[in-house]
Amino acid sequence: MKKSHILILTILCLIGCKKTSEEVTINGEIKGLGTDTLYLYGMDESYDQIDTIYVQDGKFSHQVSADTIISTLLLINETEYPLFFDKGNQISIKGNADNLQRLTIKGNVYNEEFSAFQQQLYDGQNAPTQETAEEKAEAFIRQHNSSYVSLYLLDKYFVQKDNPDLIKIKELKELLTGVLQDKQYMERLTEAITRSEKMQVGKYAPYFTLSNAKGERISRSSEAFKKKNLLICFWASWGDSISNQRNNKELKELYQKYKKNKHLGILGVSFDMEKQQWTEAVERDSLDWEQVYSPEGLNSEIANQYCIYRLPYNILLSPEGKIIAKDLQGEELKEQVAKAIEKSEKREERQKKS
Repeated sequence: MKKSHILILTILCLIGCKKTSEEVTINGEIKGLGTDTLYLYGMDESYDQIDTIYVQDGKFSHQVSADTIISTLLLINETEYPLFFDKGNQISIKGNADNLQRLTIKGNVYNEEFSAFQQQLYDGQNAPTQETAEEKAEAFIRQHNSSYVSLYLLDKYFVQKDNPDLIKIKELKELLTGVLQDKQYMERLTEAITRSEKMQVGKYAPYFTLSNAKGERISRSSEAFKKKNLLICFWASWGDSISNQRNNKELKELYQKYKKNKHLGILGVSFDMEKQQWTEAVERDSLDWEQVYSPEGLNSEIANQYCIYRLPYNILLSPEGKIIAKDLQGEELKEQVAKAIEKSEKREERQKKS
């Protein structure tokens, strides 16, 4: 009996010791933060949850379990700060609520690397320019090609841009080594780059067919759009209202100006997931050009094919279905449409003379 008890106690101790070694403790003190609520959520597949952390008098404490290196984001007010931890780490966070960009985080090399990067980036009185931030981020990635911080910087400063530089992204992506190349993020990034390359100016736009309010199947090669330049507007009623209003105003002006022109067609593609919300928005905003909708929203195949990550988003296609220009708005939208129509008119004149 005594030997059995000893064996059981030994096993329990081993289990307990293992659990303790995997426990990560996060202790923070941010002066001036007062009483607040923070959120910790994963950046990748290894941590697919959101934790709530309560702050009292600027201090907080939290524990999580980890059996491998985990990349997370700590949301403090509206500031996102990357936080990296591995099993057994004792993470310390210190700083001031007046300058959340310069927190001092210790507990492992990745947090310390990022803290040092931020200290250097915000060394002056003013926030760095986008150009400066990208230069410093690129320099860090080149010098730390196996760091989880590099993966974060690649995404923040190069991937999450309105007009990402695919050549630069591919170059920096190929520099990353080791376990970073095995992350699901890298697989998704590779797929996104491949799709984006297919959507470059001069490439043929992906084919699609969607339904309008009458249930008719409409595509970019439908009878109404044959031999025409086609302006496709991707939008949703739940999108940013100011952007929607501005975009709708510009499209209405173009529609009124060219609705009788045989060289231009306009097609609205909505990512509203509820048909009623879509039809009500079309009627309310007087969107008189052809409209279709994709009920799967931004998770739809067409959103993936056309690399739509924000709304509204306008793309102009040639009569052959090639991409003339994309992400069009304001004066550039008007100029590109006018140039495309002029080109079609000149081609028509040449054909008549031949």
